[in-house]
Amino acid sequence: MSDIFSSEKRSNIMSKISGKNTNPEILIRKFLFSKGFRYRINVKALPGKPDVVLPKYKTVIFVNGCFWHGHTCKKGRIPSSNTDFWKEKILNNKLRDKKNLDLLTELGWKVIIIWQCEINNISNRKIRFECLLEELKSHCSEIS
Repeated sequence: MSDIFSSEKRSNIMSKISGKNTNPEILIRKFLFSKGFRYRINVKALPGKPDVVLPKYKTVIFVNGCFWHGHTCKKGRIPSSNTDFWKEKILNNKLRDKKNLDLLTELGWKVIIIWQCEINNISNRKIRFECLLEELKSHCSEIS
């Protein structure tokens, strides 16, 4: 199946996709700040440049887009055009994610992954944010 856009138009569309400060990342950062957590963002010294780093709790949070990181939800589906390219691209992203997760774990960091689909509506977001607080609290008691 051929793409419905010309290659120039597709290139223009893809160039507008942001890798930092996405809406899901901002939602999570605002939530954490409102609960009193202080963090750093996109720390280059750590493997994978985590989206949120909580140094006090030795915890990092990755906010993964379902499509780009190959989630098994509806938004994580491979497009019907250029499937070989996308399968390889997504597989490489997943391998890189696994490598970074393993490196962070070896360095003693707790890794939390939040998927885009987990916070895409208010009811899902509320549930996921409650779980996030529990994950952070359980890790906080381990550190103390």
